[in-house]
Parts: sequence; structure tokens; C-alpha cells
Amino acid sequence: MFEPELVLMDEPLGALDKQLRETLQFEITRLAHNLGITTVYVTHDQTEALTMSDRVAVFDDGRIQQLAPPDVLYEQPQNSFVAQFIGENNTMDGVVQEIKGDTCIVKLDGGEVIDAKPVNVSKPGERTRVSIRPERVEFNKDRLKPGAHTLKAEVMEFIYMGDIFRTRLRVAGNDEFIVKTRNAPDQVRLRPGQQIDIGWLPQDCRALDA
Repeated sequence: MFEPELVLMDEPLGALDKQLRETLQFEITRLAHNLGITTVYVTHDQTEALTMSDRVAVFDDGRIQQLAPPDVLYEQPQNSFVAQFIGENNTMDGVVQEIKGDTCIVKLDGGEVIDAKPVNVSKPGERTRVSIRPERVEFNKDRLKPGAHTLKAEVMEFIYMGDIFRTRLRVAGNDEFIVKTRNAPDQVRLRPGQQIDIGWLPQDCRALDA
């Protein structure tokens, strides 16, 4: 069909190897933009969705949970489902103790108290699940910005992934807390058993529905 107004693609790259799939992601996106054709692209690959889309709709049980540009969807998820579905995400459960403007105080189930940005919590006493992306967590004190909140952590596992380091920590009773750092010449490679302090800015930690 020539000059279609709309093109529907239903997981067209699923059977391809990783390198070819990534090449075609950029090629399809470039063609859609250059030709000005609206394309609805169905995928279960979150990275593919973020890479190719101008807007992403996340569905759960037939309902749109959030419709937004990729950066907004990833950095500002509106509920726990979207935060967990798109990209890797650290979560900790707790109770809202206080809300002041764009900051709330959350007491985690392990007893620790942290600051977070209230997203869909509205009052003290409400259960919440706080969300923090792995790349927004810092353990190098020289890189922590003023106002960053810190917690104690124990290194459980270090994984070398080429361009990034993926480190699994035990934080506030959570053994699956992940930190991702860029493989830079000055980057520290943590060792299992090491005790460290980690931190993040309150606006990067979102208090979502429990």
C-alpha cells in the first residue's frame, strides 16, 4: 500500500539477533520520521519502546496506565506498575509520616527514614512503595550533591557488563537493590561483603502507590 496514513507494527524484530535488531530500530525510526508516517509499534521490549518512540503507552489489563514521551515515562512514572514495568527499578515499602509541599518523609519497613517526592500519596499513615532508578544512586561521596539522602548498604554481588557496572546491594532489608555505574577510568569496582554508604537526591526518589 502506497503512502499509508498509519502503519501498525506488531513486534516485527522479535526473531532477530541483538545487533541486527538494534540497527533496525534506528532505521525504522529514521524512516518513520523522514517519511512523516504515524507508526503504532507494539513491543514487550522496554528498551525498544524507549529507543523508538515519541510517545509510549503502557497497558495493564487493557487499561492505559500512562501515556507520555519516553523520558517522562522513565523518569516520572505515575504509579508502581509503570515504574516497575519500564526499565530496572529499586523499590522499598514503607509508611508516609509527613508531607510538606513536594517532599514527603517515609519510614521504611526496616525502620530507616528517607525523603521522597510524593506522587500518588496524599496523607500521613498511607502505605507507599518508593521508587529509585539504579543509575540515580551514588556511592562515591565526592559525587553526592548537597541534599542527597544516604543509607547504609552491603555489597552482595558485582557484575561487569562492559559499558556499565551492575552492583547488587542489601539496603534496608532489600537484597535486590541495584546500582548501575558507568565504566569510567576513575570508577570504583565494589567487592562482595564491602560496607558502603549510598545516596540520592530526594526528587529522584518517588513515593508511589503501595
